[in-house]
Amino acid sequence: MSGDILANIQENMSSFSKGQKLIANFILNYYDKAAFMTASKLGKTVNVSESTVVRFAAGLGYDGYPSMQKALQEMIRNKLTSVQRIEVTNDRIGDQDVLSTVMQSDMDKIRITLDEIDRESFARAVDAICNARNIYVLGVRSASVLADFLAFYFQYIFERVINIDTVSISEVFEQTIHVDADDVFIGLSFPRYSKRTVTTMEYAKSRGAQVVAITDSKASPLVPLADFALIAKSDMASFVDSLVAPLSLVNALIVAVSRKKDKELQVTLSKLEEIWAKYEVYDKPSGN
Repeated sequence: MSGDILANIQENMSSFSKGQKLIANFILNYYDKAAFMTASKLGKTVNVSESTVVRFAAGLGYDGYPSMQKALQEMIRNKLTSVQRIEVTNDRIGDQDVLSTVMQSDMDKIRITLDEIDRESFARAVDAICNARNIYVLGVRSASVLADFLAFYFQYIFERVINIDTVSISEVFEQTIHVDADDVFIGLSFPRYSKRTVTTMEYAKSRGAQVVAITDSKASPLVPLADFALIAKSDMASFVDSLVAPLSLVNALIVAVSRKKDKELQVTLSKLEEIWAKYEVYDKPSGN
């Protein structure tokens, strides 16, 4: 269901029963907490039955409570402050084992990503990257780690990979001034989405470049700008971003591209092995 769920709730307030109004008011006032509550927990919190919560979701037009919860989570993730993220995570984990809870969540995100990824978009993105004259890569803040990783390995495969320095917006545009229709621009961003990434993607799009978005949701502001949108589920792990599934997707992208460029890559790596050995780049195993 499209639209802002909070606005939808407000518009339908007059039609709700007494119990449904209790749910509605709680969501409107504490949406950051409600988004991660089960139907049972939400019902207990406002003193209504679980079935009332389920009917409330259906009354808003959702297939069920999980669909409404997903819409609420996607709507708020970009709105939560770092402090709110900590509070939400503490509520979600409670007394559970932190190590098991976080790693299980990461595994779930990889599974969902694999189930939902648009394989045609992935394949077309690989072809576009392999045929590009220049490849621009941009990730800001925590997404810069993914951008660095992607650019690091792409530089083994391609001669012209520009990993954009994100110190200032003026420097970003200075580095992308020559982008055009022969190029591919890869933007990576996850909640809270970087305005700098969105703005630079808009510029690359206006210059005719093919744009690849690596992000977490179809509701991401990167998706409307992308020729190829690759969705990898991310999550909040306290105030930090859990980007395990996006990194796995980046790994898959690197491997898929390297297979397309296998002969060129082997030549490059053979030369590099000679250089690495000559200048002792890597520590030799003991006994050699």
